[in-house]
Amino acid sequence: MSLDQLWAGWRMAYVSSAGIEPATGTPDGSECVFCSIFEASLDDAARMVVWRGERVLAMLNAFPYASGHLMVMPTRHVRELDELGVDETTELWEGVRRAVGALKRAYRPDGCNLGVNLGRAAGAGIPGHLHVHVVPRWIGDTNFMTATASVRVLPEALSDSYARLSGAWQ
Repeated sequence: MSLDQLWAGWRMAYVSSAGIEPATGTPDGSECVFCSIFEASLDDAARMVVWRGERVLAMLNAFPYASGHLMVMPTRHVRELDELGVDETTELWEGVRRAVGALKRAYRPDGCNLGVNLGRAAGAGIPGHLHVHVVPRWIGDTNFMTATASVRVLPEALSDSYARLSGAWQ
């Protein structure tokens, strides 16, 4: 019997980040992982940012639930919905609307999950910076790997997802 290999290259970063302080996203709790990405001297492709508005951006999730998993978030460090101004709120939901449209054009999913986890108790991995998950879904996209091994199998590299979504964004 031969053993097939399953590529899940994104998983090692997740596994090795077990000691990261969830409130901020850094080992010493000193700064927000998203804000660090925003401030890094990298181009948007290296950051996986597929869209920027005036106050909000959309970027690929480095630990996706499905290929094309996006996060839409304010660029200002904000923890709670009630901390957003009216302009930020409007642009955030416009970004979510546009993210769904880009995913539909790029992937033709059967549906999309939208999620906002406010606080650690609600499941936020990085509760210090508000973000909206936009995840494409297909009928039957969960298989035995998820059910028996708690692992998602992703058929597409993040760089390919970036290229696909950048081209589909309007």
